[in-house]
Amino acid sequence: MTLFVQPPQPLALYGPDFAADPHGHYRRLREHGPLAPVRIAPGVDAMLVIDYQAAVDLLRDTHTFSKDPRAWQATIPPDSPVLPMLGHRPTALFSDGDVHARYRDAINDTLALIEPHILRADVARVAKQLIGEFAATGTGDLIAQYARQLPLHVFVRWFGVAPDDGERIVDGIGGMMDSAQGAATAYADLVDVVTRLVADRRARPRRDLTSYLLAHPARLDNDETVRQITLVMSAGHAPTTNLIGNATLHMLTDERYAGSLHGGAMTAHEAINEVLWQDPPIANLAAHYPRHDTEFHGVRLHAGQLILVSFGAANTQSAQAAPDAGVRSGASAHLAWSAGPHRCPAKQPALLIATTAIEQLTSQLCDAELVVPVSDLLWRPGPFHRALVHLPVRFTPLDTTVTADPDDHAATASGSTSAVSIST
Repeated sequence: MTLFVQPPQPLALYGPDFAADPHGHYRRLREHGPLAPVRIAPGVDAMLVIDYQAAVDLLRDTHTFSKDPRAWQATIPPDSPVLPMLGHRPTALFSDGDVHARYRDAINDTLALIEPHILRADVARVAKQLIGEFAATGTGDLIAQYARQLPLHVFVRWFGVAPDDGERIVDGIGGMMDSAQGAATAYADLVDVVTRLVADRRARPRRDLTSYLLAHPARLDNDETVRQITLVMSAGHAPTTNLIGNATLHMLTDERYAGSLHGGAMTAHEAINEVLWQDPPIANLAAHYPRHDTEFHGVRLHAGQLILVSFGAANTQSAQAAPDAGVRSGASAHLAWSAGPHRCPAKQPALLIATTAIEQLTSQLCDAELVVPVSDLLWRPGPFHRALVHLPVRFTPLDTTVTADPDDHAATASGSTSAVSIST
């Protein structure tokens, strides 16, 4: 097997340069083989998997690679800004074997309570409310006023979070993803909100996902429950926000969508699928650690070394290497949802939320267009996500003084008391 020569200096995957041109960074990394050294924060290096087949092999190889970061974590400063994302916690994301199965079963069974038709109705109702708040002005920021807010409202309802705590959850997740100064504080605030929620539901169960998780046969203690909820929220809110934003931008700028949200030949579902291939909302993550020194796809790796998977680089490399070979034969062929035993358990709810959100935009803001050139749009820093800072648009103002839909009243009334049916 060929041993690849690695560059002398890791390529930085943080800061404005990477945020502005991640695919340019990926192209430079490919010159050095299927894995290449990167720097994800000052003083924190990793090997990044940028080849599609190597990514699939790593994600499925539980014999060679572990998800437990504790040996690696002991080698980096305890105040590193990447630890809120990569530091060990008792969750499905950082465990293997029976421990992982226990946490994963609890998460899967809890998410299975989300009935698609109820979720779709929730999303449509919230989408109409959010659009109505700025539709009369003829302008809006589809990130701050829409994509960022919509998943928040859904999580508040289904997990039973107090509405006043919603923004703290969003800020906590966003601070973690940016992996900048203040990331640890942001994560600590997120944990504080969820800890108080879990303590309340332990004492006074209600009909929500938090109460069900506490009653699950896995018998999670309070801290384990807090950590699974923060994991689900982190893996659900920010990526869904990014998916809505990135797919909407795609529809506004790709000529196949007629330069607007209405009248093009392509649908919201197709836009989402293309974004999952080209600009997945989680760009680089899936941390793994070799259990022993090994050689992987021609690259020597050391035990406990941090290995990340670049979903963005692997997807685009696959499409470029074999555009007609059937690699993109189906929506499940890309790696945006990861693969193997740690594949994202919330794929279907996330797709439903994003699709419904964009369909509401296409039906109401049908002539929306960007206010600024694409090159002027800002992307959030950090190595892990592909996330717009803003998405300013203009459109024909809408008359928002309409009679309320009685179905919205019914949905709101039911949402105030129960999101799911719990049986303990």
